[in-house]
Amino acid sequence: MIYPNTLSSLFEQAIRIAFPEDQTLPVVVVPGRQTDYQCNSAMPIAQRLTAAGKKIVPTEVAKIIVANLPQHEMIGKIEYSGPGFINITISATFVSKQIRNILLKGVLPPNVLNMVGNHRSQNENKKPKVVIDFSSPNIAKEMHVGHLRSTVIGDSIARLLEYAGFDVLRLNHLGDWGTQFGMLIAHLQDIYPEYKTKSPSISDLLSFYKESKKHFDSDLDFKQRAYECVVKLQAFDPNIIHAWKLICDVSRQDFEYIYKELDIKIIDRGESFYQSRMIDLIKELELKNLLKLEEGRQVMFVPGIDVPLTIVKTDGSFTYDTSDMATIRQRLIEENADWLIYVIDSGQALHMQLIFAGAKLAGWTDGKNVRMDHVGFGVVLGEDGKKLKSRSGETIRLRDLLDEGIERSIAKLQEKDRHNVLTFEELEKAQKSVAYGCIKYVDLSHNRNSDYIFSFDRMLDDRGNTAAYLLYAYTRIRSIARTAGVDHALLKAMIHDIDLNFEIEERELKLAKCIIKYSDIFTRVLDELLMHGLCEYMYQLATTFTDFYDRCYCVEKDKTTGKIQINYRRILLCEATANVLKQCFEILGIQPLERM
Repeated sequence: MIYPNTLSSLFEQAIRIAFPEDQTLPVVVVPGRQTDYQCNSAMPIAQRLTAAGKKIVPTEVAKIIVANLPQHEMIGKIEYSGPGFINITISATFVSKQIRNILLKGVLPPNVLNMVGNHRSQNENKKPKVVIDFSSPNIAKEMHVGHLRSTVIGDSIARLLEYAGFDVLRLNHLGDWGTQFGMLIAHLQDIYPEYKTKSPSISDLLSFYKESKKHFDSDLDFKQRAYECVVKLQAFDPNIIHAWKLICDVSRQDFEYIYKELDIKIIDRGESFYQSRMIDLIKELELKNLLKLEEGRQVMFVPGIDVPLTIVKTDGSFTYDTSDMATIRQRLIEENADWLIYVIDSGQALHMQLIFAGAKLAGWTDGKNVRMDHVGFGVVLGEDGKKLKSRSGETIRLRDLLDEGIERSIAKLQEKDRHNVLTFEELEKAQKSVAYGCIKYVDLSHNRNSDYIFSFDRMLDDRGNTAAYLLYAYTRIRSIARTAGVDHALLKAMIHDIDLNFEIEERELKLAKCIIKYSDIFTRVLDELLMHGLCEYMYQLATTFTDFYDRCYCVEKDKTTGKIQINYRRILLCEATANVLKQCFEILGIQPLERM
């Protein structure tokens, strides 16, 4: 999507004016290697026009595009290269203005609220609503490393959308209903017969689950009682519902510990919430003649996919398809969402295609500019290239992974002698910042569609594209003004008066241009929902800053007089760099520190 007030929007205007006969001609503006940006539209446009009978060469197309380009302070210089490439240099005056805006107003998001819904501007009272479904562990089972990706990716995307100004509803679609609760409730009745009046002390829910499963598989009487409990649960028997709530509450305590440690905000809304809505779903689909009888099942076929959705089984019971169709219906109709995002592993791709297509076929998106995304992701691997497991071959508990992260970060900080420099409170914050920051960043810095290898040694390395490197870089940048004795309030008061002419020094201008690329990176990440693009930008910004700082002194001592001279323009450039990095950290859900 092309957003207003961007270089792409200027070239789109030029192309539409220059070639009005075809309003679908491509607009391709990308970062350049030898220049700031490059418009590569001329060649595909020339090919399209020639195929339509209007023979023209790419170099001529490029000149026509530039001739129709609106005047804008952003554009400093335009040059041509190769077969119609248009090279754009951003104006140094525009760069200075953008840096000053960052320093005065903060790191603001571009106006992107018109990308979904029927909302025209950021000033309208109603914000587009996004419902994002992520994490989604199962009740009675502990969160394990397999839940890490959905939780971290989902939280980061939610933060991105909230920062952009969307109305975001973060939902935890808990597995809190189904036949497995029959055996859990039956086991609860056996172990804690007084559960109706006294809350059971279930400390190890995983063992409780395994014990109930063992009885279910080996004891026919127990299995029968478990089935009876399922029937009573579905009939909302008060005593069975009470037992069900007790089991759910124990699970939630474990989940809440994880969410609190990782600073994840999420609202629980499990499968149980949609049970009554499934009846209404069946009625609506029958009324719209969307259900077909096939081998005793009621199924729903969607365009372009051979596999149908199974809505009602032969025995009259419902399926995951039924539940998920009721869920998406509730989000589109009751929540009136403009954008639905499901952060679920890539193995569910076909299922999500079916659900999205089913929602469209049912008419729930008619007349709305609704966007629906399945944000898929790969698997977390161990250093042996196989699924990450414990030494005993079991799936690693997420709580154990976080604990090991803390232990490793403590060792890393002690290695750097930070325990002798920081206060106890500062050291405690640094431990969590490094541990949880590294765990989140290693996930987010990889393309979510790919598997990645989980290695504490690599992620805690303060060299290369790691959270450890970026956190230390941020702390170092923040210390520059403090070490120079520059008062922060005074520095802010000087922003209007300091001449921000970065053309004086090549590395200053390079850093300043890297800083203002943030807006372009943000819109691309939002379009693609690929957070690794933001991580790559953070690393590029940090390394560009290092190159600047190594050659451009912010504080200098006059060799003759011994007088200390502070270059406030460069100090302000350091502040702008830190401000942008901090905003990126916040989007990723990582807590940077001023001192570490």
